[in-house]
Formats: sequence, structure tokens, C-alpha cells
Amino acid sequence: MAGLLAACDNNKKTAEPEPDAPAVPDGPPEGSLAWAIAGSWRSEVDRARDEWRHPFETLRFFDLQPRMKVVEFWPGSGWYTEILAPYLARNGGKYVAANFQAGLGNDPAQAALVTAYEKRFSANPRLYGDIEYSDFGPTSGPVAEAGSADLVLFMSRLHYWMAAGIAEKAFADAFSVLRPGATLGVEQHRLSPEKDQDPIAASGYVQEAYVRQLAAEAGFIFVSASDINANERDDRDHPFGVDTLPPMRLTAPQGQPPNPDFDRTEYDEIGESDRMTLKFRKPE
Repeated sequence: MAGLLAACDNNKKTAEPEPDAPAVPDGPPEGSLAWAIAGSWRSEVDRARDEWRHPFETLRFFDLQPRMKVVEFWPGSGWYTEILAPYLARNGGKYVAANFQAGLGNDPAQAALVTAYEKRFSANPRLYGDIEYSDFGPTSGPVAEAGSADLVLFMSRLHYWMAAGIAEKAFADAFSVLRPGATLGVEQHRLSPEKDQDPIAASGYVQEAYVRQLAAEAGFIFVSASDINANERDDRDHPFGVDTLPPMRLTAPQGQPPNPDFDRTEYDEIGESDRMTLKFRKPE
């Protein structure tokens, strides 16, 4: 799971949060989604990725509303947490972080990532609110009370769950925690439809049809797809899979020392991966 840890921790340089969330003169209205995205507590490293991740458009596509209860599966080091938690806290909503399941012989660094995440986002309740922490993994229980969530997010994590054999469980657990009529939002590196799907998604890319199949098998209804996070320059043919591209920028196989002779030019010019953005609904 070392590759999983590295990818989920791709924001190591994220700055510590400021003690408060001051309004920006002439900036977006305080408490708005645009305000949270423009927040001074977000680091320059994280802000630079907005060009590729399009947080405003993505979350609006997923029908995010201010008073929702939102569950994010495996939030990693918190790229979306630092947007969602302040936004929801300021508006009376609730953010739930379903992290790696503990107690399964996890890589110590994985446990350290969760500890750092919880320490960071628990240290400033005035900004981030009272985040609810749970876990998701092979033998985990419910991520939150059944039927209590308005929105569940899978943000570029599905390939790790495929590798771990828990992709079906992720969809089933999401279905259980969502209230009837609520939304599952999926963002995922997109495999070309003409390519065969690797069952463990070693490259990080997944067929859109396969994602829809997993969702349907769990009981979800497909609502719509968006190309918000599409990147036509990504040909998906990279020596170290999707992690060859930013933000990971590998120059050698995962777990090996960087190769100083590797020419990154063409991969940096591509930018971040081509991603599908899909919306599903739990039936009423």
C-alpha cells in the first residue's frame, strides 16, 4: 500500500491552518463556497492545483449545499477537507472524514498520515468545525449513521480500492450512509474506453463504464457525467502510471529512489491526469 500512501499524501507541503478565517476585503462573501476556495488558510501549493481540480465547478456539479452532511472517503492529507470543512462549518453543515481503517497492520507511515490529518483539522474548530472521524477499509463498519448523509465523495481513490479488493465495499458503504435521493460524487483518473480494464488498476486509470457498473451493482442510479476535470493532453501512456504526472511527478517506480536523468518535460507539459467526474443518486 506504499503507493496508496504516497498518492494520498501528495500535499505534504500544505501549510498549517491559520488560527482564524478572516474575511478578505472585496473578496467572495464570507461563508460562500468561493470564500472557502479562496481561503487564506490554503497553501500556495494547494491553490496551484485548482487549475486542474476545479473545486468550485466540481462541488457545484455534485450539488453541494451549505447545510449538508458530507462524507469523504479517504481524504488523504486533506486537499478537499480544507475547502469543505470551513464551508460546512460556517453554514451549519457537517463534514465526515472516513480515513484508512486502523488496526490492520497498516504501514506505519499510513497511520502517521491519519494522525497528522486528525491533529491538523482538530486543532482549529473555529475554522474547520467539529469534524467527525471514522474509517473505511476491508472490515470496517458503517462510516456514519445509515441514511444520514447528503453527499458522499470518492475523489481519485477508486484505483486504490480496486487494488485492495474493496471497491465493491466502498460503493456499498456509500449507499448505506446516504439518505434516499442523496448524491454520490466520483472523480477518477479515466482509462481510454478501448483499453482493457486491469482488475487492480495498477496504472491508476479506470474505465468510466466500470465505475458505472460498480455503482449500479450497489443500487445507485447514474445521473450525469461532466468533463470539468478532463485533460485531452493526457494520453495515459506513462512509465510509472498516473503518478508520473503532477502532482506526484515520479521519475522512478514507486518506492525506488528518484532518477535524476529522467526527462520530465513531456509529462509536466501534460499537467494532471484526465479525470471523469460522475454523479450518482441513491433511489428515493
